[in-house]
Amino acid sequence: MNEIPRGSIEQQTFYEAVGGEKTFRRLVHRFYEGVADDPALRALYPEEDLGPAEERLAMFLMQYWGGPRTYSDNRGHPRLRMRHAPFQVDQAAHDAWLRHMRDAVEELGLEPDYERQLWDYLVYAAASMVNTPG
Repeated sequence: MNEIPRGSIEQQTFYEAVGGEKTFRRLVHRFYEGVADDPALRALYPEEDLGPAEERLAMFLMQYWGGPRTYSDNRGHPRLRMRHAPFQVDQAAHDAWLRHMRDAVEELGLEPDYERQLWDYLVYAAASMVNTPG
């Protein structure tokens, strides 16, 4: 019987399994293409250039899913609700955010289990950002 030595089986993170940085950058870039053309959602982004917001979201998602800790190294703890508190995020913004994210997720062509896992998290995250009734 061949035994596998302890510690020799490497677990692959979600980040690695779906293609790493390239996949998350594609996701976030496609998402922000939708944001740029959505006047209601675009109003929630005070920066004229969406590039910095795109970079922050890419770094956050990569870290969350097991990639490099660049987000926390540069910005500290994510504190997502606190960081979004200055913006009025209502149900319409939630729905628009998810609509653009759905388009971006579908374009990745992930295996169904990975797509579902990613989508479930994005739905949860979007709901937790709502801070304004209506």
